[in-house]
Amino acid sequence: MNVANTLAAKDPAVDKDWWRGAVIYQIYPRSFQDSNGDGIGDLLGIAQRLPYVASLGVDAIWISPFFASPMKDFGYDVSDYCDVDPMFGSLADFDVLVQTAHRLGIRVMIDLVLSHTSDQHPWFQLSRSSRTNDKADWYVWSDPKEDGTPPNNWLSIFGGSAWQWDARREQYYLHNFLTSQPDLNFHNPDVRQALLDVTRFWLDRGVDGFRLDTINFYFHDKELRSNPGLPKEKRNANIAPSVNPYNHQEHLYSKNQPENLEFLERFRALLDEYDGTTSVGEVGDAQRGLEIMGEYTRGENRIHMCYAFEFLSGVEPTAERFVEVLAQVDEVAAGGWACWAFSNHDVVRHATRWNLSPAAQRLFATLMMCLRGSVCIYQGEELGLPEADVGFEDLQDPYGIEFWPEFKGRDGCRTPMVWEASNQNGGFTTGQPWLPVSHDHLHRTVLHQEDDPAAILHHYRRAIAFRHAQPALAKGDHDGVRNSDSIVHFTRSHEGEIIFCAFNLSDQPATMALPEGNWTQIGLELGSAGPQADGKLHLGPWQPCLALKTKS
Repeated sequence: MNVANTLAAKDPAVDKDWWRGAVIYQIYPRSFQDSNGDGIGDLLGIAQRLPYVASLGVDAIWISPFFASPMKDFGYDVSDYCDVDPMFGSLADFDVLVQTAHRLGIRVMIDLVLSHTSDQHPWFQLSRSSRTNDKADWYVWSDPKEDGTPPNNWLSIFGGSAWQWDARREQYYLHNFLTSQPDLNFHNPDVRQALLDVTRFWLDRGVDGFRLDTINFYFHDKELRSNPGLPKEKRNANIAPSVNPYNHQEHLYSKNQPENLEFLERFRALLDEYDGTTSVGEVGDAQRGLEIMGEYTRGENRIHMCYAFEFLSGVEPTAERFVEVLAQVDEVAAGGWACWAFSNHDVVRHATRWNLSPAAQRLFATLMMCLRGSVCIYQGEELGLPEADVGFEDLQDPYGIEFWPEFKGRDGCRTPMVWEASNQNGGFTTGQPWLPVSHDHLHRTVLHQEDDPAAILHHYRRAIAFRHAQPALAKGDHDGVRNSDSIVHFTRSHEGEIIFCAFNLSDQPATMALPEGNWTQIGLELGSAGPQADGKLHLGPWQPCLALKTKS
């Protein structure tokens, strides 16, 4: 079935660069809204709640995987790329969702997991059956070493070797994640074509773009060379928790291969056949994430935008840290386009991870909306939700179960969205939710905050609206990010519009000299301070300054 892209159909002059500076709302479908009482969110539940999403003013939604899957990794283990898992509904339900979103002016992006499939996918079932079948080379297979051990030292992000023995073929297969998630062999042109065919299937169904999971994992080193060790002082836990030996290697050969660029160019060429489509890649690399982001998004023939993990880590977000990260972006990715996120379905919610006060949460929301790049916000972030405390007995995430209690997994950020507090499930379901609803979330529901003019929900709406009202913030350049003690500051400019942005990332007052020029205070609805007569800027704790440059 070909579902017309109604956004483009409504407006032939649709902005094909709408993604540049866009605000994208991530939906984790298991936990957004259950429409049938089985305790698991679904596609019709998403469609039901889209008027709320539209009220935020976002440009698009990104829906985490809903494809057919045995759910060993909750949809990131796909058994059929071209069908909806029954727990989420049907293809017809997806069509309803797309049509509803487009009617509300929201574009739809879906999560494509191309680097690996489920071991239940028919491709893998055939591939493992013999060494001579039509798909024998569709996955990464290797003979053991003479002593029977795996072919090299590559490690899985989920712990242990990245190789699993298969008795049918008497070979090892590669899995960068769970053993039930075998890696596809991108060196095989038939595999690449099959995945492009999958992409076309969803484009024909009306999607406006894709979030590409683990985009730098697609290709592996053909020679299967072992990764070198990583000195202890260079390790960080951006990608894997500190207790995971994955951090002990420099992943020189198991990912980040140069052949990936040609595939990304083919992928982009396919998207360019469909007006107004876009893509955002997830770059999973602790050492070279920003550099890879620059490589993958440079020019007009690769991925539109990427995000790395610098602001998804637990590193304290000081003024110095922001300058460090954004200066590196200017150095290695100036010709590309970033997509910034502070929270998602894989990390501790940033309100908890960074131990933010309500005032600090508001400031970081404003800061995000002023950065050069596009923006992803994660469901519930706009409610100021903290990380939920999920007991071991309620854990579903295999990652958390494996590394408990030093790492509690990802369930704490995946608990159900809270809509209203009339029952213990927050309006998410009439049944038993797949993860327990946090009692701490029940006084932060959408309905509760709608009735409170001071709620953070309204601040997010104002910040998103402010970004959209100022072209310099959405699409403009910046002059480099600097700091004066605790104040991060920069200017954004676009077609003659110049906006000065400053943010006091501290719970203490701070002062700095204003740049030269005449400045008019804007952003009062976001708590913006105004320029002072003494030529200085005086910011209260967690206060921004937003000012428009005017002619003398």
